[in-house]
This record gives sequence, structure tokens and C-alpha cells, in this order.
Amino acid sequence: MRNFIFNLLERLETSIHKFNGNGNGKHPVSELFAHEVQFESAPIRAGLPATFLTKTPLDIAINRAQRYLLGEQNTSDGHWVGILEADTTLTSEYIMLMHFLGKVDHQKQRMAANLIREHQLPDGGWNVYYGGPSEISASVKAYFALKLAGYSAHEPFMQKAKRCILDMGGIMKSNCFTKIYLAMFGQVDWQAVPAVPTEMILFPPGFYFSIYEMSYWSRCIVVPLSIAIAKKPHIPVGDDLLRELYLIPRDKVVYRIKRDQPGMSWRNFFIDADSIFRRYEQQPIKFIRRIALRKAEKWMLAHIEKSGGLGAIWPAIVNSIFAMKCLNYPDDHPALVSQIKEVEKLIVYETDKLYLQPCVSPVWDTAWTIIALHESGIPSDSPSLQKAGQWLVSKEIRNFGDWALKCKVAEPSGWYFQYANEFYPDTDDSAAVLMALQRVSLPETVHKEKSFLRGLQWILAMQCDDGGWGAFDRNNNKAILTHIPFADFNALLDPSTSDVTARCLEFLGRIGFIKTYANIQKAIEFLQKEQEKDGSWFGRWGANYIYGTWSALCGLAAIGENMKKPYIRKAVEWLKSVQNSDGGWGETIKSYDDPFLKAIGRSTASQTAWALLALLAAGEIKSEAVEKGIKFLLTRQREDGSWDEIEFTATGFPKVFYLKYHMYRNYFPLMVLGRYRNLSQKL
Repeated sequence: MRNFIFNLLERLETSIHKFNGNGNGKHPVSELFAHEVQFESAPIRAGLPATFLTKTPLDIAINRAQRYLLGEQNTSDGHWVGILEADTTLTSEYIMLMHFLGKVDHQKQRMAANLIREHQLPDGGWNVYYGGPSEISASVKAYFALKLAGYSAHEPFMQKAKRCILDMGGIMKSNCFTKIYLAMFGQVDWQAVPAVPTEMILFPPGFYFSIYEMSYWSRCIVVPLSIAIAKKPHIPVGDDLLRELYLIPRDKVVYRIKRDQPGMSWRNFFIDADSIFRRYEQQPIKFIRRIALRKAEKWMLAHIEKSGGLGAIWPAIVNSIFAMKCLNYPDDHPALVSQIKEVEKLIVYETDKLYLQPCVSPVWDTAWTIIALHESGIPSDSPSLQKAGQWLVSKEIRNFGDWALKCKVAEPSGWYFQYANEFYPDTDDSAAVLMALQRVSLPETVHKEKSFLRGLQWILAMQCDDGGWGAFDRNNNKAILTHIPFADFNALLDPSTSDVTARCLEFLGRIGFIKTYANIQKAIEFLQKEQEKDGSWFGRWGANYIYGTWSALCGLAAIGENMKKPYIRKAVEWLKSVQNSDGGWGETIKSYDDPFLKAIGRSTASQTAWALLALLAAGEIKSEAVEKGIKFLLTRQREDGSWDEIEFTATGFPKVFYLKYHMYRNYFPLMVLGRYRNLSQKL
């Protein structure tokens, strides 16, 4: 594999020189990429949008969208970042965190409570995505947060919330992490919490039950949480604040997890193991526990370095604060102070309300914005794109992270999602960044070529044995681990997925990889295996089958697959069949729970753009479906060049946690409008 990569890079350099008509090796890779893109696309119009001579509604819409996005660019360093919105659970946890620390900012608490109250549903509960039904854990957390904020159980809206929670099964139906948080405040007994033994940090990498067999986000969440569980803190807020949420009296609750059925199964095995570990938790072997706690603490502190908080994600950051306080860190300890600052950076203020983002998405947003702007006619050497491109180059990983345990490369590379997350680059962001950098001409002093080639080698090395790509790790796919009782958040693993695999294929196809290469053929076979019977693909990181099908068709087209093959045409016909009568496409998040709802939902700008990009990749440039979809986007655009979209169209953990990228509704529509214009001009 190593020799294959080096041979490939040699061939890539040779093609660069030939393309530029120069064999002396002086032309940088960036020049080739800029020329390639201009050659493949429609001629790029000179100047920025203000100089465009708009003639058609399509030109006008593109011009407006460009102006809008360029106006959103960070003027200091050139990046873009939109709000990343989640449900109310994070805001509820923020109130809980303030009480855990004993430092309640009453104005912020009031603003957070206002947000929670605003999102209460008519039935009294809270959901985990716009338009969704009440969900038990979100509702319990919201109710508890409001009580901490001073609201009485006798308030009419609290009475309504209580009835809704009881109708859903009461407090004991909430998920594992909710119970852990509530146990810290004395609202449920520690017996209700599945075992999360700190000793698992002692398992070496490569051992079947090592923390490195969990997804990156899981290990970042679980390691500090295991410290807190070992210490079992008790925050004095009144142990019976939630007594009214129990279906049966708290002292009558039976905490043993029921076996699924008689006989042997992995589920039953882990239930029995959980019972053993829970008994162990009552009297752990002291010297082993001390060693485990020290190692877990050391791991946590090391992974905070060069990151925007532990894992640069909300639950891991919050859990690290819990862990440090449980380890008696003083309030002025630099690590604790840094994590609290990272929490504050995630707050979004709206008049008299505030809410928390799960993380931030600047690298992802910047990459796709560059692609959209360039696809729609902004030159590769424009100051805006050059500034953004230099910012992306500066975000390349240059240190080995957890991924290196299973991925051997000479030099580290890759790009993360956030402003800083040095241990955890991901293949999806990296592929998008490299496709963006391919479109930007940068000075030789930026050394884009070296970053590009390192990134290429890293993505190739991250391919999993099954032919696909996961997001953050190779071969993170031990399915039996999903039966562990504390893994009820439905995302313990990071296996290969269709959407990430297709993104990597799209990037590789753009730089000359073809389907006859062995590793590419293996990836195509993976996608064929993952295709649904109706022709669609599941979307792991976006909602849902529309997202997955967009990714798959674009990746397959880029790599040179014959888009007339039956399995491709089946996907095309499926997309056409699920187009809404208004010309757009939409898909409810409910399709993760019920596949019969796939591609059913109110039309959205982002999902319509994904469907259109997929159809264009399949050659459907002048089809009726595409024409109607383009018309939908043109007629729904606002005067300022943006689009409205209130729906959640992205995914954190399927069936559990969903996201709304505020920029999706703007850069994906611009991207498809630009691509449609480019392809139409070739006909």
C-alpha cells in the first residue's frame, strides 16, 4: 500500500507538469488544481459579484447568494462559521452545570430558562428536533433545569410537563447519561446508573474492550464521566426535587436491568457483566482504582491540550469539569478555568434568551462555502477565497492523535471540524477541505501543495478494511459493544458509512483516481452493499436518505462510475419519485425511527440542494425534476440572497441527537445553482 501511494503521488506530480506544459517541476500543485477546475467548469466570470452583469433569474439568484455569503465572511482571517443549533438538553445541562459549580449567574440562568420555556411543546414535553414529538430525556432535563431555576412544580406549564413525562414512563425511562447527571444531584439513586468503571482505561490499545474501540466522542465523554461516577458527588439542591416524576415511589424502584430473553446473547452477557461491575463499584480494589483514576485523569488532561475543550464537544467538556471538581481541583486551576471558558464560547445569545451549541463548525462551513462560491463563479484567485484558503491550510493537523493507533502514516495530517481539536481530525472534513483547497490559488509560501499531499496520504491510509471510511478512526466497528448498558445513546462506534465513504471518493475522483484502482473498487463495492432496496442510501451525518443518496451519487460520479448502471438509475428514479409537488425535497428526522417516512417532509433549501446535486451528478441536467427543483430554490430565495429553513437537517447520533447548521440553507443552494448554470452552458 505504501509503494502504491508513493507511485501514485509521482504520477500526480508528473500529470501536474504535463498539464502546465512544463516538466521542470516549478509549477505548484495549487496551479494545476485552479486550472483543472476552470477547465471542467463553465468559464469563470471576471470580478466579484458586484461587477456581474445579471441577465437571468438564475444569474440574479446566484449574485444575491454570493453577496450574502461574502458578507458573512470573517474579515480578520477569512473563515466562515454559522450557528450549530441543537435541542434544549444542552441549555438544560448548562443550568445544571452552574449549580454543580455553585456559581449561578442568575441573568444567564433566567435567559436559559426562557429558552427552555419557549421550546415547550403543547403536550408539555420537549423534543430533540424541530417538529418532533416529546422525548423523555430532554423533557426530564428541561423540567429539572426549570426547577433549579426556581420554578415551582405548581406552575401550570410545569404541571403540564409532569403529566407528559409520566405519560412517557416517568423519570426512570430517561437514558443513561441523564440518570448519571441526576444522580450527581441526588434525584436518582446511584444504583440506577449502569456501571462505567474507571478501570477500563487500563485496557491496552488493541484489547477488545479498550476505550480505543469506542468512537472518539464516546471515549471523550466516558473517560471523565467514569472519574465522576467513581467519586459519586452529591450536589445539595434537595434530593426530592423530582419525586413527582416517578411512576412508583422512589424507594420501590427495582434497579436491575432486565434480560431481553432467556439464554445466551451479547445483550444478556453485558447485563450480567453490568451487575458484577455494579457490585464491584460498592467495594472496588483500592490500589487498582487509584491507578485507574490517575491514568484517566492524565488521559483527560493530555487530550485537553491543543483543543477547544476536551474533544471540542459539549458533553466531553462538561464531563471534564465534573471530573476535575470531583478530583478537588481548585477553582483557579488552569485546566478547569480553560474548560469553563470553552463552555462560555458555545453560548448563543438571542435578546432575552440563550442556548448552547454542541460545538462549532468553522472548518466544515469554510470548506463548503469556498466550494459553493467557486462553483458559482468566484475566481480561484479572488482575495476572499485566498484568505479563506490560507486559513484552512493553517488548520491542518500536525500531530499524531488517537487515530494513529490504527492508521500508520509517515506524517500526521487531516483537518478537524472545530477551531481546535488536535487529537481528532476526521475524513469527512478533510475531504471537503481538500476539495476546497483544490479550487483556490495560493502563493507558494503557503505550502498548500505539501498540506494537500499529506492530506491525501492520510485519507488513503484511513480507509477501513471493509472498503469504506469512518469519520475519526479506522475499523471502529465492533458491533457487540453496542450492547453495553451505558451505550444507549446509539453512537458508541464510528464504523464505515456511505456518506463519508462517498465524500472521500468524490475528493479522490477529482484528483485523478479512477474506479479500476483496487482501493477504489473496494469502496464502490462497499457503497453497492450499503444501498437500500429502493435505490437510496442511509445518511449517517445528515437527514437522511436524501443526504446519503446525494453523497453516494456525487462520489460515484466523481470516481468515474458509469452513471447509467442499473443501481445508479434506481437511485435516480427514487429521488425523482420522492420530489414534493412544490418542486423541492424534504425529509423528516422521523425517518431515522421509521424508514417508511424516508424522503417525506416539508421541502427545505438544503435537502432540495442535495437532491439536485445528486441528479446533476447522474446527468439529469435538463430533466423535469431538476428544472422544478431549481425553480423551487429561485422562488424561495429571500431578497438578501439567503433562504429560510427552520427544520433540523443534520445528525449527531441517529435516533438520539440532531443538529441544525444555520449555513446549510445558504451554501448548498448556491452550490447547486452554480453547478446547474455551469453544466447548462456546456449543453
